[in-house]
Amino acid sequence: MFKRLTLLWALLRGDARQLWFALRHPAAPRWLKLGTALIALYLFSPIDLIPDMLPVIGVVDDLVLVPLAIRWLLKRLPPEIAQAAAKRRGG
Repeated sequence: MFKRLTLLWALLRGDARQLWFALRHPAAPRWLKLGTALIALYLFSPIDLIPDMLPVIGVVDDLVLVPLAIRWLLKRLPPEIAQAAAKRRGG
């Protein structure tokens, strides 16, 4: 479990930071907070689309779906929040 989290963090460090900054923005929409909570719930939930017991394929759903979901949320941010989060992130 810890190795999976370390790998996920390394892969989407920039997007995760931008999402974190967007969540902490005072004007962050409620749907953003709900979407982020659902992503975290899926990541830590023992229920997966593909069971983790399968050696390689079991982790692939996490490595694909979680970054896609984060990127999907970030693309739907209001422009002022997206700019503030990108500026704060350093990009």
